[in-house]
This record gives sequence, C-alpha cells and structure tokens, in this order.
Amino acid sequence: MNHGRVAVLDIRSSEISVLVGAQGVNNTFVFNASHTESYYGYENGQFYDKGQLSDAIFRAISAVEKTIGERLRMLYVGVPGEFVRVIPKERSVGFPRKRKISDRERDALFESGRDEIKGYRFISATSMIYITSDNRRVVNPVGLHATSLSGLISYFYCSNYFAETMEEIFEKSRIELRYLPTQLAMANYLIPAETRDEYALFLDCGYLSSTISVVLGSGIMAQETFWVGKAHIIGRIMENLNVSFEVASALVVNANLYVKDGRVAEFEFGDEHLEIDTTKLAEAVKEGLDIICEAISGFLEACSGRELDFKPLYFTGEGLADIRGAREHVTNRVSRVAEPLVPNLPYYNKLPMSSRIALVDMAYRENRRRGFRKRL
Repeated sequence: MNHGRVAVLDIRSSEISVLVGAQGVNNTFVFNASHTESYYGYENGQFYDKGQLSDAIFRAISAVEKTIGERLRMLYVGVPGEFVRVIPKERSVGFPRKRKISDRERDALFESGRDEIKGYRFISATSMIYITSDNRRVVNPVGLHATSLSGLISYFYCSNYFAETMEEIFEKSRIELRYLPTQLAMANYLIPAETRDEYALFLDCGYLSSTISVVLGSGIMAQETFWVGKAHIIGRIMENLNVSFEVASALVVNANLYVKDGRVAEFEFGDEHLEIDTTKLAEAVKEGLDIICEAISGFLEACSGRELDFKPLYFTGEGLADIRGAREHVTNRVSRVAEPLVPNLPYYNKLPMSSRIALVDMAYRENRRRGFRKRL
C-alpha cells in the first residue's frame, strides 16, 4: 500500500480484526479502515472451525478494502500466545579486532542462536540485554566499538499449524503474509521502556484464552498461555444464577464487585424482565476471576525469583474490561498491584483495543525497517 500504510490482522480468542493505518505525528496513528468479526475461537493450539475463521477474515478484509479503495497486497498477522513458543538464550559473537558494531554484527548475534524447532517456524528475535566487550549494558549497541557482543535474546517461533492455516486461507488471495508475535507487540507498545529495562509482568487477558509474560528490555524471558478468560466468568454467572449465555454476557458488564447490600436489581434483556440479586452476581464474577487468578499464581510460582518481587501485574485485553472492581479483586488474590494498560490514543484507549493498536505499531516499524534495508 502507499502513503506508508500497513495492514494488520489481529486474531483474538473470540474475534478477529483487520486494521489499515500509518503512524502520524508525535507517535500517533492515522487509521484508514477497521473491521471486526466474531468467530468461534481456539483451544489447545487449534481453531474450532477453520472454515468459519476464513469467512470472518475475508469479510473483514473485504470491508477494509472497500473503505480504502484498493486491494491489500501485504498483511501482518498477529500470532496469539496460544500459537507462539518463546525461547530465551544467552548468545555471544567475537570479532578479530575492535570494530564499530552495525546491524550486521547485531544480526549475526541473533542468527547464532536460531534453531530448527519441530512443529514450529522461526518468526522473530529481539534483545532483552546487550553487553559489549567492556561490560557495558546497552539498549542498542549499533555505533559502539567493541571486540565482542553478547546478549540475552528472545527467539519467537510460530506453530506450523497456525502458519499453515493462514497460508491455506490466503492461498488464492495474492496477499503476502508476515507474522508478528502479538504479546511482544503489546508489551513493547504499552509498557514504558524504562519499566522494561527491569523485569515486568504482563497479562493479556482475553475471552477464551489469556497469556502471561515476563518482559525484559525489548524481549520476553518467559511466557505461558492458559485457557481462561471472560468466558469462564460468564460460565460462572450462568451456573450460579441459572440464566442463559446471552443474559450472563450482559450481566458481566453490569456487575459491581463493590456491592455489599444484597439488594435486588431489575434488568431488561429483550423481552425478558429479570430480578437479579446483585450480591450473588458479584460472587459469581469473583469465582470466575479466581479461575484467572489461580492461573496467574501458578505461573508466578514457577517463575519465582527476587526479580519479580513487588513488581506490579500490568494487564490488558477484553477479559477484565468493564467489570467494576475486577482490578482490586485481582490485586488481592495475586498479592501484587494490578495495573491496567491501554493505548494512549483517544477513542482507542480501551483494554480490548490494545492488541490491534500494538500490532499496527510493530508492523509500521517493521515495514520501515525492511524498506530502509531494501533501499540500502
């Protein structure tokens, strides 16, 4: 596309979004088109219905192409944590004599730790820490002089199943696909660089699936995905209050976890008139949140270390959105402050918007980098 625009496909666990946009002044964005479609989602590394996923994707693509008045030729596809494997490694490369470090030396450092992983394909590598031969810890070594370059590198691999599913869907479309790790995009876009210079804990809480990561520098030290999210909160409401899925989905955003008076509130859902005990509703939501908190606590136990002591839990995604008191409940259950992160953009400053905006940011930077190298 022209005008420096990029197109991204954001795949969440209950909906997909296609966005077309570019970066404007002062790190803002100009969005030319956006469309979101619901679909069944995924579990245990597989989509429930690939045909339905394909239909949803092409409805979204058709909508944005109609808006911008041209065909998409390249699409950056965000790979959810469910389909990503992160491998951290310490790597080092030496030089015959002291030299000025360029992109070539940095790329050689990345390439030295790249492996073939059965069932996965390599999509990206990024640094957590760089260290030069004189023991300087730096964010970017390019331009410095050294006899060696070391680093703690994050290698990102996408499952063959995910990539092959996308390539099968786009086989006849003439659209070139490039893959980006969604959690990395969100972590680097939402968490300030000075915070990431030390360890940061980041939760992307979705509808069916949630991913928690330990972030360091511009990379990820550890990551795990759990089949927990807002759907499990809705499930608890259905069971405890004996209501339908549609009613429970509406009630979850009307819940108030601060309520203690046990009053009965009246709700209208279509032709239905319901009287709901607000205390019982709050307790059902808390039980659903506890399922998410148990997954977080299990991850923290496996990653125990002083580096994460007293670190806040940064969170985003649609899973905890619109639930009054969810932040405080999670804070109490995991014994650390939970802090929401949203894009610093008017209208888009909402938890469910984080992944799509972060992917546009990463895709734009990647597109510029590739363009610059091509010109060289």
